[in-house]
Amino acid sequence: MPEAQLLRVNALKTFYGDFQALYGVDIEVSAGQIVAIIGANGAGKSTLLNSIVGLNPAPPSAIRFCGTDIGGEAPYRIVRRGLTIVPEGRRLFTSLSVEENLLIGAEVKRPGEWTLAKIYQLFPILRDFRNRPARLLSGGQQQMVAIGRALMSNPKLLLCDELSLGLAPVVVKEIYLYIKRIVAGGVSAVIVEQDIQQALKIADHVYCMLEGRIALQGPARSLSREAIAAAYFGV
Repeated sequence: MPEAQLLRVNALKTFYGDFQALYGVDIEVSAGQIVAIIGANGAGKSTLLNSIVGLNPAPPSAIRFCGTDIGGEAPYRIVRRGLTIVPEGRRLFTSLSVEENLLIGAEVKRPGEWTLAKIYQLFPILRDFRNRPARLLSGGQQQMVAIGRALMSNPKLLLCDELSLGLAPVVVKEIYLYIKRIVAGGVSAVIVEQDIQQALKIADHVYCMLEGRIALQGPARSLSREAIAAAYFGV
């Protein structure tokens, strides 16, 4: 395996009881990359991320991270390896303060440069609101807390599930500028996104999912809008 390769998903099949959600999915993520996974609702994007982080069962060899098979490992062990997720809907502890939510991310005690001070440097508004209950923040500010909480675990690879969900376009643009800064600082990222335009703007490589399969993949700049539309809608 190339040294630069962080994550390899190989022939991943995922089931919910008798229902098969993923059919032999293959993806790769290299160090320094932003990889986008696009597709319509129900395409299997969130199922893929949840399988990678151990929330769904997977054979050990189906998911390889930093040279080690991790399929089916407990989520907390996967986080300790340096792979973490910003979940869809943010899933903050809304009764806790901003700072308390951020500190939860540091509970794995993984060494690294992401500290409260650095999170507040990245998101200055969170310093101002650090003692405010998370439920009182705007959607965009809550997304910053969710990203900050994930970064507090000092990941090598950040999985982001539907960052733009429920946010105004101007806020989405701001959030993705932060993602670019995070990746420039040494953290690679996988972005699950329904907004095709946004995904193509930020990603180095794109995978399009359809009904639990990879329908199209390639460098973002090489994929035509026609090919993406055909893969996205299955036409």
